[in-house]
Amino acid sequence: MRVMQNNALTLYRYNIKLCQKFYGILNVFEVVLRNAIDVHYRTYFEDKDWICTQLQPGGMLEFAPHKAEVEKIIASLVKQGKYTHDRLVSSVTFGFWTYMFTKKPFKIGGQNLLSIFPEREFGLGQKAIYKELMQIKSFRNKIAHHEAICFDAVGRKSIVPASYNYDLILKYITFLGYQRNHLFYGLDILPDTILDQINKL
Repeated sequence: MRVMQNNALTLYRYNIKLCQKFYGILNVFEVVLRNAIDVHYRTYFEDKDWICTQLQPGGMLEFAPHKAEVEKIIASLVKQGKYTHDRLVSSVTFGFWTYMFTKKPFKIGGQNLLSIFPEREFGLGQKAIYKELMQIKSFRNKIAHHEAICFDAVGRKSIVPASYNYDLILKYITFLGYQRNHLFYGLDILPDTILDQINKL
């Protein structure tokens, strides 16, 4: 019983370390993804405040599930006298940015958003990219909500989900045209030793 308790405590500690490693990687990924989308739509709409504009009737974001949330952020920034488009971009959620890859905004937005991924795999389309970005979002939310990320879907100890999502993030970093070592320079990125230690428990 004591051995099992010790293993559980050790796994809990490793899970914390694993989440810490992912935290920085996910933050960097979110920033480069949202910036790429923002630059794309600033150019496409020829509008430096395109989010506000596209919330209006007939706009790409008129019926977005995040509309009320974004409008609340805008109102708060305006009330504080701090509103700028750049502040808005950095304040909306990751879910807002992944929503851009759903069918309706993708279509209204010109169906050319995938151009932000100049190095994407040939034939990889809007649906597949949205699905994989949602996978990253789901994994990110588990970390944000302090859930364990060292188990599989049925609750067995496994490093597969963490390894899969790590590779998925790196894939999209590459799709965006960045080199992993350059983008993550100075960050304590995910070492195989943690995954090996979890696997051996």
